[in-house]
Amino acid sequence: MRQGAALRLVNAVDDLPDGFGLAVWDAWRDPKLQADLHSLAYADGKLAPGFVNPPSPDPATPPPHATGGTVDLTLTWQSESLNLGTRFDEFSSRAHARSLESVPDSDPLALCRDLRRLLRSVMWKAGFVQLDCEWWHFENGTRLWAAVKGKAPRYLATSPFGEDDQ
Repeated sequence: MRQGAALRLVNAVDDLPDGFGLAVWDAWRDPKLQADLHSLAYADGKLAPGFVNPPSPDPATPPPHATGGTVDLTLTWQSESLNLGTRFDEFSSRAHARSLESVPDSDPLALCRDLRRLLRSVMWKAGFVQLDCEWWHFENGTRLWAAVKGKAPRYLATSPFGEDDQ
């Protein structure tokens, strides 16, 4: 991750209640890997658009993970990763960020709903925005972030050996 995004992630951890933490699954992603993932995900033509960003030859429109401002993560409790209702990278309607909002408090999934709310809240407070179709995907400084916040994107494509932008 870029330094600015990583510092914001630390702020999110600091805002969690005692005993909670974050487990990062994925952050910066090589554009070649992104192209391979996109090809695999959409090979059979059944997956709805939006789950895996296509590669882009234009450096001004990189996939979010290629910017260093994107992170896929979950909450932890006492250093153990928590299940928030779906597997990581489950491309289904249940993975949508707000898919559990109508679950009644008596439903066993209510705990997952509440944990998703906690994750979204601390990440938003730290300056991230959430991708609608993936409860685990958060961005800062990217084109999505810029669109949601009404600002210009801060991050273009980078490499893990590139300059760290604040």
